[in-house]
Parts: sequence; structure tokens; C-alpha cells
Amino acid sequence: MSPANPAIRGTTQDALPVEDIKDDLVILRDGSCCMVLTTTAINFSLLSSSEQDATIFAYASLLNSLAFTVQLLIRSQRKDVSGYLDLLAEAEDGQANPLLKEQIKRYRRYIEETVKKNNVLDKKFYLVIPFSILELGAKQALGSTLLPRKTRLPYSKDYILERAKIALYPKRDHLVRQFNRLGLAARQLTTQELISLFYEIYNPQLSQSQKIAVGAEYTSPMVLPTVKIG
Repeated sequence: MSPANPAIRGTTQDALPVEDIKDDLVILRDGSCCMVLTTTAINFSLLSSSEQDATIFAYASLLNSLAFTVQLLIRSQRKDVSGYLDLLAEAEDGQANPLLKEQIKRYRRYIEETVKKNNVLDKKFYLVIPFSILELGAKQALGSTLLPRKTRLPYSKDYILERAKIALYPKRDHLVRQFNRLGLAARQLTTQELISLFYEIYNPQLSQSQKIAVGAEYTSPMVLPTVKIG
């Protein structure tokens, strides 16, 4: 390899804004953090007029109560029914009654054809609560914006997480209470759920065929380089 044309040694991770995912929080490269909540949904059109008015007033109350920034995110994905189809296949194989066995088989084929023809979408709703780097200190925040991307964090991860938890936990609890008034259940995503979410976001094609194992305990979202000894 010519010195004028050195080998490219960068990885995709160098281009990602995520530094680490730890203690159910996302740490970004500039030292800021964010917490991600997931929430259920309601079919507004099926509510009565009085229920719709109550829902609108409760949502308006939620917005008026906010004293901090919140990002609302809706992700639409093609519905993955592979697990459900596997359960139907197992039920079909374990069914001794030939009539019931045929009914399960027809139902399984109907589900497969419906999903293929109609392109059924699955919507998920998220709330992102940010923790700004300015909350760590103005001097360090100003300096970090002028530094290269590969520069280390302005503080240690443990200190950033400690400060972020103090600021984010009360905001999380407030949002959970407000969403309960709407009849919605909101909860914080765990570290494993956050890793799976970012894996699907940054690998939309690959995630369709290669799933992250359910229930696996991941300790780091990043692929660390291999170190050769000797």
C-alpha cells in the first residue's frame, strides 16, 4: 500500500452519534444523554364524543405541564408475524384431530397471504427525553463542541450517568403519570431493548433476517476491536 493512499481503518461505529448504552440510558459522543420511553396507543376514532373530549383535554393538560423538551417518535415497520406463524405450525403438528388440523393449516395460510398482500404495518410510539451537555457544565460543553469526534467524553461515563439520572428520573415519572391520565401505559426502555431498537434502526434490511436473540443479556452495544497478544 502506497503511503499516499493509506488503508481505511475506520468503522461504521465511528460515524454513529451513540457512544454507549448503559443503565437504560443512551450516552452520545458529545457527553449528552437521552432516555427513551415507549407507550401504548388508543384508537381515538372508536371513542365516544365525550371520551374524545376527555382525551383531548388530558393531552392538552400534558402538553401544558411540560417544562422540558420531549421528542415524540412514531416508527412504522412491516408487521413481523413469524413468531405467531411458528406457534400455529406447532399447534398444527401437535393436533391429532384431522379436522382441526386442517382448520389450523388454512388459518395459517390465510395469515401468511394477508400479511404479504396488504403489507400490514406495526406502529410503535416512543418519547425521547434529552439530557443536554450544558447541564454538565458550560465550560466543558463549549469545549466539547470544538473538539474532533474521536475525542474522549468531557467526563467519565459514571459521572455523566449519575447527573443524567438525577435530571431525567423526575421527568420520566411526570410523563408516566400524565400518560396514565390518558389511559396509556408508558415505561422506560431497558438497555437490551435500546440495543435492539438501534440495531433495527441502523440495520433495516439485515434486521429482517437476523434477529437479536430475545432475552440475551448484552453488556455493550459496540463491537470492540480484537486485541492480539504475543
